[in-house]
Amino acid sequence: MKKSLPLPLFLLLTATALLPATFARGEENDPPARWWKGNIHTHSLWSDGNDFPEMIADWYRQQDYNFLALTDHNVLAEGQRWMPFDKIVARSDAEILDRYQNRFGDSWVETRGEAGTPKFEVRLKPLDEFRSQLETHKKFILIPAEEISDGAEGKPVHINATNIAEAIPPAGGDTVREVMQNNLRAILAHEKSHGRHVLPHINHPNFHYAITADDLAAVVSERFFEVYNGHPGVHHEGDEDHPSIERMWDLANAIRRTNLNVPPLMGLGTDDSHNYNGHKGASPGRGWVMVRSKYLSPEHLIKAMKAGDFYASSGVTLKELDYAADTKTLSLEIAPQEGATYKTQFIGTLKPTENETPADAEKRVGKVLKTAEGLNASYKLTGDELYVRAVVTSDQAPVNPSFKNQKQQVWTQPIGWE
Repeated sequence: MKKSLPLPLFLLLTATALLPATFARGEENDPPARWWKGNIHTHSLWSDGNDFPEMIADWYRQQDYNFLALTDHNVLAEGQRWMPFDKIVARSDAEILDRYQNRFGDSWVETRGEAGTPKFEVRLKPLDEFRSQLETHKKFILIPAEEISDGAEGKPVHINATNIAEAIPPAGGDTVREVMQNNLRAILAHEKSHGRHVLPHINHPNFHYAITADDLAAVVSERFFEVYNGHPGVHHEGDEDHPSIERMWDLANAIRRTNLNVPPLMGLGTDDSHNYNGHKGASPGRGWVMVRSKYLSPEHLIKAMKAGDFYASSGVTLKELDYAADTKTLSLEIAPQEGATYKTQFIGTLKPTENETPADAEKRVGKVLKTAEGLNASYKLTGDELYVRAVVTSDQAPVNPSFKNQKQQVWTQPIGWE
């Protein structure tokens, strides 16, 4: 006689068989790590940008970015905010409202007052309201952020805080370093009190030549800064009296790894975009980060960046990037662009030697240790380096250059210092 299964067991097995195969195998719960493209320095009409935040976010989404942080000065996009239309036009152009309505519809765009009068206003939507119109699972997310804009000694000191729960007011201070330290302390306290991962980073050190390499080294609680900022007014290349941003990176990290014995700074690429729709100035698409993470979420992206698993770019893309700690070898593979050639330089700072002169010290900081041509390059550390990083330079100009004779580049993070 054939026995029947007990009814509860029969129902359980039947339900399991009907589950989607991916759910049953659990593959969706352990995806492979992949690269995500993002910009974490962006401005809108909420502060000194010249377009609506939805329009800006939609541009990045359409350009295949995966994440974007809108970082307006000393404010989060939240609550009720109405802006006089004449001020919007003065910052942008007369067609801005038409573009906004054409993209999102008349029922979405909110105005009040009579058109053509000084009382005619447009509502600026908060992030929590407009993000649902743009975010897509596993494709594009928006992250709440702020550019904390402060200063001391007549110099601007700007620090971004990415993935914050509420606006953080500038902390102030009597000196540039004190302002940096006080604001970083406030960001770290915010991170702890809200139980969320927050990424602080120093913005454009050469803006008004406000922050020196010594300043970057001295504020040891900071781990991130902008090695490339796409704003054309931030003096990326320095001048006869000030080092370039990339040179500052090595000068600061040499101090960190010798005098202070703290981890090195890691370098970000950002747009610092303010001007959209073909306007000149600080326009979008110039600098970004590529972050390797299993998940597209603020927390996982920031954890990956804190672990150094990212690189900065102004146009070059890497297919592979790896540091094998057992063999102390940094290797990379470049994703080719048609017609482009590439040069990879492995740059490091060597350990100090006894009785070295200031001239000797100058030469060992940010030294080119190896140069390679082509799509593949690697460097094996010898043990004499304090750290090594790679910079890849294409012979092609960026689509939207920020300074004269600029070439597309990639900057990897310092390794070999642990």
